[in-house]
Amino acid sequence: MLSGLEALRELQAGNRRFASDQPRDTGDTTERRRALARTQAPFAIILGCSDARVPAEIVFDQGLGDLFVIRVAGNIVAPSQVGSVEFAAEAFGTRLVVVLGHTNCGAIHATVQQLQRPWREQSRNLTSIVDRIRPAVEGLLDAPHADTEELEHRAVRANIRMSAGHLRHGSGVLEELIREHGLLVVGAEYSVETGVVDFFDGVPPG
Repeated sequence: MLSGLEALRELQAGNRRFASDQPRDTGDTTERRRALARTQAPFAIILGCSDARVPAEIVFDQGLGDLFVIRVAGNIVAPSQVGSVEFAAEAFGTRLVVVLGHTNCGAIHATVQQLQRPWREQSRNLTSIVDRIRPAVEGLLDAPHADTEELEHRAVRANIRMSAGHLRHGSGVLEELIREHGLLVVGAEYSVETGVVDFFDGVPPG
């Protein structure tokens, strides 16, 4: 199994291939599928947004069995997501977790709109997502910003940092894996315009 840093380097290399239109042959053949039927060893866990434009396996140029992917609108962290990360990190020995947000995120847009115009009615289910994102966004509303686009861009990154921080400090299981076994939790933003992933939170120096 790759270390957290080695896994991060692999994702970075894969994203460079994707963004430059030079994908590799992932070897996703019938033979590969059969080999994975009874076992798996994903080298990275991705907690990403459900947005159709951000499929992690494609964005990172990976194949069957390479990534353990958890997708939810707004890449929020709720108990089920924490449990999924805990499961993969313990069951498979995976040592990298990436919280993957993206530009032009609809969940962020909905949250900003709701905070600016709280009269707007939302379903209880959508409200549960907005309420998870709200703490990351509220503090930005009073800060100087040029326009709503800039505000939402800042909110995307703030939400990624908050979700990554929640995983690092909101689970005894993950805290122990970080402390004792080198689990690495990082935050990243995918640009839907360029295809480039910017790893900007929790990335080790060097």
